[in-house]
This record gives sequence, structure tokens and C-alpha cells, in this order.
Amino acid sequence: MKEAPDEELMAAYCGGDAAAFEALYVRHRARLFRFILRTIKVRATAEELYQEVWMRVIEARRAYKATARFSTWLYTIAHNRMVDHWRRRGLSLGSLEEQDVPDPAADPARHAEAREALARFAAALERLPPVQREAFLLHEEAGLTVAEIAAATGSNEEAAKSRLRYAMAKLKAAIDDE
Repeated sequence: MKEAPDEELMAAYCGGDAAAFEALYVRHRARLFRFILRTIKVRATAEELYQEVWMRVIEARRAYKATARFSTWLYTIAHNRMVDHWRRRGLSLGSLEEQDVPDPAADPARHAEAREALARFAAALERLPPVQREAFLLHEEAGLTVAEIAAATGSNEEAAKSRLRYAMAKLKAAIDDE
């Protein structure tokens, strides 16, 4: 049996079908949380923002219009909540360029080759400038297209495409160098 598209589920939820919301939540919860956590990096803050995003979905359901994919709308809300979070702290996405990257090799339990490769990738992902990391995560975690990334982040398609291209090149170079 084919699952209902997100947009149909959201329309059903807007009409009062709570089960449709539950289906959307189950479908998007893991990817959305990973996106927020990998962007924010502080679990407690990520959990708080994650809840704020879902509350915003609930609050905005009556105004929802299926002009784009539901996931684009959802990740736009997530992006905006994170921007608000940084602004409250006097930061912006651009000011987060230099961040301390935890050393993934510090954990002695990482002996297996596959886990080492994953740690190298995670470190490389953390070293990406925030706008590139966000574009990459929106593409890989959320499955958004370049146009949808641009819509979610409030940028143009060329900027989103460039950010994604640079992120991919930097990640590939980091993996190839190891």
C-alpha cells in the first residue's frame, strides 16, 4: 500500500485529522532532529529547537498552503528557528565560521576502520562553514533539492548550489586526504 504524500497528510491534519500529524511526525522526526543537532551541536538546545519547530508546525497549520513540498516548509521553519536562536545570542550563520571541532580520534573505542572513516567524515562536516554544512545537511538529511534549499534558507538557487558544491568538494577532499 502506497503511503500518502506529505502534502496530503498536512491537508488532512489541517482538516482536523490528528493521525495525519502523527504520520508526518514519525516520517520526519529523525532527519529533522539530526539536522538541528548537527547544526546546533548542543543536544539540549537542539532538543528545545526541535520541539519549537513542531510547535510552530502545529500553530501554523491553518495558514499552511501546499505551494512547495511539505519538507521544504518544515525545514524553512527549522532554519528560521535556528537563525532566531543565534540572533538571541548575538550571532549569525556567517559569524559561526570558526568553531572548535572535537577530535573524533580522542575516543579510544574507535578502532574499527568503518568507525574511523565515519569519525573523519563527521569531523570534516563539522569543519565546514555553517552555510555550507546547512546546505549539505538539507540535501542529504532532508532530501531537499537545490531550489528547495534556497527556499528553506531564504537564499537564491545559485547561492544554494554553490554552497552545496563547495561542501561536497571539501568533504570529498577531507576524505581523500585521509
